[in-house]
Amino acid sequence: MSYVLGLKCRECGQHYPQKGVHVCEVCFGPLEVQYDYSAMRGRVTRQSIESGGLNLWRYRDLLPIEGEPRTGLNSGFTPLRRARNLEKILGVKELYVKDDSANYPTWSYKERVVSVAITKAAELGYDTVGCASTGNLANSVAAHAAMAGLKAFVMIPHDLELGKVLGSLIFNPTMVRIQGNYDDVNRLCSEIADKYKWAIVNVNLRPFYTEGAKTFGFEVAEQLGWKLPRHTVCPTAGGTILPKIYKAYREFIDLGLVEDNHPKIYSAQAAGCNPVVEAIHAGRDLIKPQKPKTIAKSIAIGNPADGYYVVQAVKQSGGWGADATDQEIVDAIRLLARTEGIWTEPAGGTTLAATIKLIQSGRIPRDESICVCITGNGLKTVEVVVDQLAQPPSIPARLEAFDAYIHDSQTPAAAGAGNPVMTAGKA
Repeated sequence: MSYVLGLKCRECGQHYPQKGVHVCEVCFGPLEVQYDYSAMRGRVTRQSIESGGLNLWRYRDLLPIEGEPRTGLNSGFTPLRRARNLEKILGVKELYVKDDSANYPTWSYKERVVSVAITKAAELGYDTVGCASTGNLANSVAAHAAMAGLKAFVMIPHDLELGKVLGSLIFNPTMVRIQGNYDDVNRLCSEIADKYKWAIVNVNLRPFYTEGAKTFGFEVAEQLGWKLPRHTVCPTAGGTILPKIYKAYREFIDLGLVEDNHPKIYSAQAAGCNPVVEAIHAGRDLIKPQKPKTIAKSIAIGNPADGYYVVQAVKQSGGWGADATDQEIVDAIRLLARTEGIWTEPAGGTTLAATIKLIQSGRIPRDESICVCITGNGLKTVEVVVDQLAQPPSIPARLEAFDAYIHDSQTPAAAGAGNPVMTAGKA
């Protein structure tokens, strides 16, 4: 059954039915899905969730759909890894990596929000979906629209990484490259949604779309044995995922599914585009827009739609924010790969680099549980590491040549010329 009551303005409280609208007509505040939590209590249980499939729809009772899911039946329930090698290097007791770089079919956390948005678009009678995207969302919308049999238009900045461009085109959407950055693309998509009456998932379907991000937090809690990590570090772009992870934790607490251990949540951004972290450090609620300049293009949003709510979630939880330079991002990507066998895109490198800084500064205690949120796959952004990895030698197919290579590679000079090792002290 559905527990959705409708939409409600987050600022003035005005109520709306379920439809393709995201801004309040009274105060222009953002709308959010409203649920009947009293009806959920005693019905939404650990057992009811565990009886569901191993995908994001096991949390269907806490998501805003009425009928059957149209897509996402193989998305979600991604690995939560105990990062024991990183624990030793960083000197912490309990570190986990929630790895959405393994999220099917396009290898990012966007499968979660898009599965909900595409299903809701079909419910509301749309035959065309679209998005403004820095890459991962375009990939996911194109793939899930294909599965659902809907037409797709994806709008991206003109200078997006090739891997992310191809990762959308292969699913045969209509792709339009917009001259400008993400904020320019997003403004245009708002006009497109209004004129063409399409379901732009992160514009007029945003209230439903953002709810899908809660499944990331739900899974962390369930996979930890129905416990919450004390500290969760999350990348911030448009501001969708961080407040929804915190909302997921609060919903599980309120429904009695987990104990309230007062979980703290932290925002991670690139130093070249850090409007939310800058506001947190300045003690302001107001987000000052920025012009992005960073290799972390998937989170390079200078005017985040939900930036204010990221700041509120961080403040309410007692968390903080940290940013990372481009070099620190690359170093963290390489550290995660060589220690835990996970290749993440720059957003994940940003999150790990920020986590290290938060540990070093004492903001995150070393003896409490920590969860690092990895939201995308490094295979889409090979450009950021290609010049920093030493090319392997080419030798003849003879054993004596291999012997000579092994001998030479173990000399002190050769040993010191290998790949740089990132340590906690360099973050």
